[in-house]
Amino acid sequence: MPAAQDMPATPARSIAFQGQPGAYSHMACLEMFPELVPLPCPTFADAIEAVREGKADRAMIPIDNTLAGRVADVHRLLPTSGLHLTGEHFMRVSHCLLGAPGARLAQVKTALSHVHALGQCHRFMDAHGIRPVIHSDTASAAARVAELRDPAVAAIASRLSADIYGLDVLAEAIEDAEHNTTRFVVMMREPVIPAPDNGLVVTSFLFQVRNVPAALYKALGGFATNGVNMTKLENYLIDGAFTPAVFYAEIEGHPENRAVALAMEELGFFSTDVRILGVYPASPRRQQDPDASAR
Repeated sequence: MPAAQDMPATPARSIAFQGQPGAYSHMACLEMFPELVPLPCPTFADAIEAVREGKADRAMIPIDNTLAGRVADVHRLLPTSGLHLTGEHFMRVSHCLLGAPGARLAQVKTALSHVHALGQCHRFMDAHGIRPVIHSDTASAAARVAELRDPAVAAIASRLSADIYGLDVLAEAIEDAEHNTTRFVVMMREPVIPAPDNGLVVTSFLFQVRNVPAALYKALGGFATNGVNMTKLENYLIDGAFTPAVFYAEIEGHPENRAVALAMEELGFFSTDVRILGVYPASPRRQQDPDASAR
């Protein structure tokens, strides 16, 4: 049977991601949905738009990383995307040093990559006297090295990029931290809500607190008193105003569960514009390692 990427890329069988072939988002698509055809898009907004316009069935979007923190552009796009979160995927990010065919590690003088990837490999580059050069993203850095064919210029990217662009892997697992993990969310046009009694569920939502004293404290009190685990709470400003802030939150539990329903009801007393963005099954990684979502 042919691989998914070798079959016709119809919208119903496509999954959009930001970046070029070989990007870590591309790898996440292959890991979680090997039966779908990855559709590369220049920006996060383009990937979301591809789903909204029916060019792809879903999108794989990185939302945060254990080293780099949240992906700010994504949080800005979530409220207006018009899409629903339907899943999550945790992927261990392992960086490789990729060189032109026949190049040796001792010949490498500079390494091209995304600023975050470069920042995650300081110790390796310092130990080998390699100068970092910022590039737009990891996969395009690999493509550039393939064009140059200069043994002194390498890229920090995925092993998938080495396969796609015909590069040699000069070193593997060169990142400073072993826990370098990116969490992705799956976005679709329609919600796909699991049953409330079918395993661990994550609920993602937005809310804006009322501009009164202790509003946030009171809004969140219901989650504590009802024993609902909140795994993420982040705020950001909208419309150029400093108050009130919009909060993005994630909890473990289904809105139909009594404890969650009571907590959400109390949230509504002290908040405006409470919007559920998605109710979806927790990743097996989250269930195997309860602290994964908090790192």
